[in-house]
Amino acid sequence: MLFRENYKPAKITVMHETPEPSPWIRRFSAYSAGPVLDMACGSGRHTRMFLDLGMPVTAVDRDTSRLADLTDRGTLDIIETDLEAPQDAWRPPPETFRFVIVANYLWRPLLEPLIAAVAPGGLLLYETFAQGNERFGKPSNPDYLLAPGELLAAVAGKLDVVAYEQGEVATPRPAVVQRICAVNGEPEGRLLA
Repeated sequence: MLFRENYKPAKITVMHETPEPSPWIRRFSAYSAGPVLDMACGSGRHTRMFLDLGMPVTAVDRDTSRLADLTDRGTLDIIETDLEAPQDAWRPPPETFRFVIVANYLWRPLLEPLIAAVAPGGLLLYETFAQGNERFGKPSNPDYLLAPGELLAAVAGKLDVVAYEQGEVATPRPAVVQRICAVNGEPEGRLLA
């Protein structure tokens, strides 16, 4: 049984520049096995979480220096690349990853390759800032803010939505966010959102 939810929660939490994994991503972390793609991984908070769960992880960012303490982990592949470069930027191979994770990052040309990278039975877990966030500070550039329903539209006809949230949050700081959990076909295990 697969629960699907499309609602605006009264209160949701957003993590930004914190060492703790996102509650949204942690919520769905037990529903599949690796390999994991942590796109725009930053300091590696989700990379670390999935490695600790015993899953192989590919961590991608333009600056991977904050992952230096993880280089001895045999199940970690670190890729340093400018994700926004017009040419020669690394892109994930199609249907390769059981988890595709993106948190607090938006580069629209990557949406299609990230969706295509989700393996059959795998999950896309994406959360980032949305329009309206400019009231609270950065990011405020519309190029880095999702339009209402943009994640839903991006996965339409490609992945099945398991859970979706869009709205204003109060902690850890006021922000407007959008989040989605979407599956490619039937999930590997029982998936209850």
